Amino acid sequence: MTPIYLDNAATTQIRDEVIEAMIDVMKNNFGNASSSHSFGRSSKSLVENSRKQIASYFNVSASEIVFTSGGTEADNLVLRSAVRDLGVTHIITSRIEHHGVLHTLEQLESEYNILVSYVDLDNHGQISVEHLEKLLQTSKKTLVSLMHVNNEIGNLLDIQQVANLCKANNALFHSDAVQSVGHYKIDLQEIPVDFLAASAHKFHGPKGVGFAYIRKNSGLKPLIFGGEQERGFRAGTESVHNIVGLEKSLSMAYNNLETESNHVKGIKSYFIEQLKANIPDVSFNGNSGDMTKSSYTSFNVLLPVAAEKAELLLFQLDLKGIACSKGSACQSGSSQGSHVLAQLLSVEDMQKPSIRFSFSIYNTKAEVDYVVGVLKDLISN
Repeated sequence: MTPIYLDNAATTQIRDEVIEAMIDVMKNNFGNASSSHSFGRSSKSLVENSRKQIASYFNVSASEIVFTSGGTEADNLVLRSAVRDLGVTHIITSRIEHHGVLHTLEQLESEYNILVSYVDLDNHGQISVEHLEKLLQTSKKTLVSLMHVNNEIGNLLDIQQVANLCKANNALFHSDAVQSVGHYKIDLQEIPVDFLAASAHKFHGPKGVGFAYIRKNSGLKPLIFGGEQERGFRAGTESVHNIVGLEKSLSMAYNNLETESNHVKGIKSYFIEQLKANIPDVSFNGNSGDMTKSSYTSFNVLLPVAAEKAELLLFQLDLKGIACSKGSACQSGSSQGSHVLAQLLSVEDMQKPSIRFSFSIYNTKAEVDYVVGVLKDLISN
């Protein structure tokens, strides 16, 4: 049995070309990028060329890209500095954001006594733009933090609309775009986002590296202190091979975006069709079953299974060689259910299994057929 990997929202398989590029750097460019000799200059050149290339995909200046350890660090950098250094006293968010945002805001509430407002959601987890606009009517210095693609239910935010609304109301806008960078083109000259977070391992790059987009002259200050790396925004010796891997994976994602996104869209669409055809009463959480209102890379399915069977379902799928998720990988091991689904589902439906399947360029329709067959057997027995 060949294992089937359908948990790409948690992490993706690294492309062979990315691994090769990283190995080459580790072998031949091991110098410290902050050293002034030729070994250091060689590494520094790789870092800055990667920064410039990444910036070009978002139509921004290279100086606005700050390399981090990933999306969570980027979120922390932006949110903490916005409160500590920019005088933000009011943050608007939603209750279905990633914990990298929600737990940071809980800490900021405790430390700085800021006001955190939660925008209303409809039954599918979409924000109320009218309520957001109402929350923005304040004299407090305000930052809005809303994710572009929800990591559990895949809902797409109209990032252009929110950015325009924030700009019109003199509010800063931060978006956790970890699930969308590499899958959607984002022109940050057209979309007036102030801060954005991304992580390489969500688009076939290495773990442990990502970046924050920080609009120039923002006034943000570092989260990690020490040396002057990353123009003073992020101290610590640069992980050159990871940065090159980030750039290589992002370049391949965007250079092949049309072909590869069409393949993944085909997988998701086919999976939805087969589930509806083979499992009566199946439903999809949030807008994840709607190809126009959710990311093409995932869906979150609510299965018609009795509560007593629900606990073992994910384990049974794993025994059949199928890797998927009940929610965010960051919550694995937690005894609590999904904070996202808790906002959307009834108490009764929360007892049933909701499973997130997420897709990549490496998945096939044959794999979908196998998974649907296994689900059908498990549910009927």
